Amino acid sequence: MFYKPSEPHGLKHGPFKAIVAPRPIGWISSLAADGTANLAPFSFFNAMAEFPPIVAMAINGSHSEGGAKDTLENIHATKEFVCNMVSYDLREEMNLSSGMHPRSVDEFDQSGLTKEPSTLVKPPRVKESPAHLECIHYKTIVLPSNTPDVVNTMVLGEVIGIHISDDIIVDGMIDMQKYRPLARLGYMDYCHVQDVFAMQRPKV
Repeated sequence: MFYKPSEPHGLKHGPFKAIVAPRPIGWISSLAADGTANLAPFSFFNAMAEFPPIVAMAINGSHSEGGAKDTLENIHATKEFVCNMVSYDLREEMNLSSGMHPRSVDEFDQSGLTKEPSTLVKPPRVKESPAHLECIHYKTIVLPSNTPDVVNTMVLGEVIGIHISDDIIVDGMIDMQKYRPLARLGYMDYCHVQDVFAMQRPKV
């Protein structure tokens, strides 16, 4: 089949996010200007560079109470956030934090998670997460939107501190089968790493 994104695709659900899959989940903790903590998962998320390490995430849409989503407002206000990586064991807690909660709700408490102080930034980390990326805001890019009342944004952050649980390090490397990072597919589907194989780059 072929379709233009601007025209009907004829399928039961939009296939775009199912095609670009799997996508790692950025479980973003941030603080509002008044110090209120927020935690939310974003599946339009990935690493963009290594020297220095840069992550990107898309924060699309608006808050149910109006205005930008808490994560975007918080990052713009404080210039800091943490990417808490999601393992398979944390799938239920991540899902609980994904709801469109009122601004007054602390998603850490809502999800039964523990706040852990960060080292270089003020937003707390998810203690139960196996890895954390402490970030400072680098740039926000406003993306095109087909809906006037929905703003699509891409936030870039520079990683200035990295935490890794000793439990997932084996022989000096992250063991993916211990880590079991969770990823988003299309629709309401997820997956996690179970099978790992290696390939060496060809010598040219």
